[in-house]
Amino acid sequence: MDTIFALASAQGKAGVSVIRLSGPLAMDTASVISGGALPCPGRALRILKNKCGTPIDEALVLTFVGPNSFTGEDTVEFQVHGSTSVVSAMLDLLGNFSDVRLAEPGEFTRRALENGKLDLSQVEALADLIDAETEAQRIQAQTVLAGGLSVLAERWRKDLIRAASLIEVTIDFADEDVPVDVTPEVTELLAGVAADLEPQIKGVQIAERIRHGFEVAIVGAPNVGKSTLLNSLAGREAAITSEFAGTTRDVIEVRMDLAGIPVTLLDTAGLRDTDDHVEEIGIQLAKKRAQQADIRVFLVEDQDVIDIPVMAEDIVLKPKSDLNTEIIDKHSISGKTGEGVDLLIENIASVLQKRASKTGIATRVRHRDAMYTATDRLRSSLETLSRGPEYYDIAAEDIRSAIRSLEMLVGRVGVENLLDEIFSSFCLGK
Repeated sequence: MDTIFALASAQGKAGVSVIRLSGPLAMDTASVISGGALPCPGRALRILKNKCGTPIDEALVLTFVGPNSFTGEDTVEFQVHGSTSVVSAMLDLLGNFSDVRLAEPGEFTRRALENGKLDLSQVEALADLIDAETEAQRIQAQTVLAGGLSVLAERWRKDLIRAASLIEVTIDFADEDVPVDVTPEVTELLAGVAADLEPQIKGVQIAERIRHGFEVAIVGAPNVGKSTLLNSLAGREAAITSEFAGTTRDVIEVRMDLAGIPVTLLDTAGLRDTDDHVEEIGIQLAKKRAQQADIRVFLVEDQDVIDIPVMAEDIVLKPKSDLNTEIIDKHSISGKTGEGVDLLIENIASVLQKRASKTGIATRVRHRDAMYTATDRLRSSLETLSRGPEYYDIAAEDIRSAIRSLEMLVGRVGVENLLDEIFSSFCLGK
């Protein structure tokens, strides 16, 4: 493989910037720049010089000998002062070495995958960890990155291999007396894996919401204070407010962190009958987004009729409590004064925390599809197994198919077409 390099820290001025170098020539290249041999592994404070011997910077140089590195290869990290001129000079210098080139997006992580340091589920989790904005996202990504899904997949795989081997022994010795009936053990193994897969499949939808954010739609008639409430929740003027009904015609989105859970608040058009074609488009979009949202916050005055069904965990409130002080209670709210806003936040967070607790280890649609296929094959094999020994060869093939699906889960087989798409989402230094 080529020796690759890239800036591993963020672009721009900083106290310290990290430049990563990985590959067969990493140690030799770093030694030339550092003016002498480096401790391997280890760290050293060195004056970094260009090929003419002119100092570039004084830096901490860290060395990692493969396979004990992130990529599994010899790796060097230069911790330089984070000025744009120092970083630029170092990148130009590294680019002038023969057989050393700038890394492609995600190439360091791809090498970690190819060298067995990470499996595909861990690679995906690393991308999620880099993108994490809330505590729930961080915890979810870290769990998978630490190998949570990999451990489960390997356990399921071993159980299925055991089941398949028992059946195949029976097939191989069909003309002889097999002293033990393997059907009970095989059935137990298959049923156990299928039972483990079921909650993981169900939990993927919640895990996806944690990754991308739950949606909370504010719904109500025109001019009941939806935009004012959105601005109060967001802590800024995210939506235009006025005394004229129908001001909001598109869906306005604001991302927030509620108790560590990512949430996108939706301010929707006021729901009413109208002859205005543009407003009607906004109303239909509001209905669609509200129905798709995870929670709806209804602002409803006594005379309002909202033709969107209220679900069990939706929140119904009386708006503009600042104008109706005689009826203020826990079901009243005012975005203008903030009355009831804290309680609303607590209620939303409570509902979403309960949902988030139902998530499993699997976090992506790809994971769900692989597990669903495996479950389907296991059900088929159990049904076939019950039909008798003459159908054992068909049951064994179903089990092998289930094993292949679980191997796809962690990237052992059948995912080559996904790799370019996955790694293109990483930055150059990762």
